[in-house]
Parts: sequence; C-alpha cells; structure tokens
Amino acid sequence: MNGTLLLRIAVALILLTHSVFGMFNNGINDFGNLYLNQIGFAPFGVFLAWSIKLSHVAAALLLLFNKYIKLAGFVTILILIMGIILVHFQEGWFVVGGGRNGMEYNFLLIVVLLAIMYPNGLKKEN
Repeated sequence: MNGTLLLRIAVALILLTHSVFGMFNNGINDFGNLYLNQIGFAPFGVFLAWSIKLSHVAAALLLLFNKYIKLAGFVTILILIMGIILVHFQEGWFVVGGGRNGMEYNFLLIVVLLAIMYPNGLKKEN
C-alpha cells in the first residue's frame, strides 16, 4: 500500500464533499454572487466559484487515481491560500471553539497536500 494512500483518500473525500453538495443546493452560486461578486470579483464571481469547486473535484479524482499529484496539489494549495487571504485570516486561527471560520483547517489541508506531493521530503530526486 502506498504510504500516502490514506491521506490521498481523506483529502479527496474532503474536497469532494466540500464541492459536490454546493453544486446541488445553490451554494456555489451563492458563494459567487453573495461573496465573490461583493468583494470585487463581479461579474466573474459565479464563474470563479464554479472554477474553484470544479478544480476541487478534479483534484480529488487525481488524488484518488494517484495521477498528476503535484499539479493537483499546487492548484488546490493556491486556492486554499487565497481562501485564507480573502476569507479566513480576518476570522483568526480557529475554525470552531476559540473562534469561528478561521484558517486552521486550510492550513492543515495545505500541510497534508505538501506531505502527499513530497512524501520523501524536498530532497533531490535521482
């Protein structure tokens, strides 16, 4: 069994559930219209929101099939960093407990994605 298999499955499930439900309950359109458009991305907020969520679905599938892992990781990490900058940083560190909607969850996902992308660390590959 590949050493990153469990991490890849876990992150894929998180990305899928975070994306797919919004496709069926109007959450993605609401995020685009009610948030992204309001903070300056109009008129592209809905397009951007769908692009983000579809990239999460694509990344999840790539993680599950163990293909293009670094590409999937880099794109997802970029999106997570933008989420921290635009949404979560102003709310602080904690998602729940000591606060609400903070950045700790995105931080953890970024670190796990880096561990998946570089299972042997950053040493030079031969």
